[in-house]
Amino acid sequence: MIMQNTLETQRLPENQILLEKHQETRTKCLVYTRVMGYHRPVESFNIGKKGEHKQRQHFNEKL
Repeated sequence: MIMQNTLETQRLPENQILLEKHQETRTKCLVYTRVMGYHRPVESFNIGKKGEHKQRQHFNEKL
């Protein structure tokens, strides 16, 4: 008996199943950040600045 490699046999998490189901409709998302008073896409950063961006602490402001 050969086990088939299907979503049912792999038991993927629900979000992974949704990603695979809608893969053809997904588009690239540009992330912008504020640098020296203006907004720039993170994609245009050099490797060092991308590393700094990943290390930043994010916070939620409570009103």
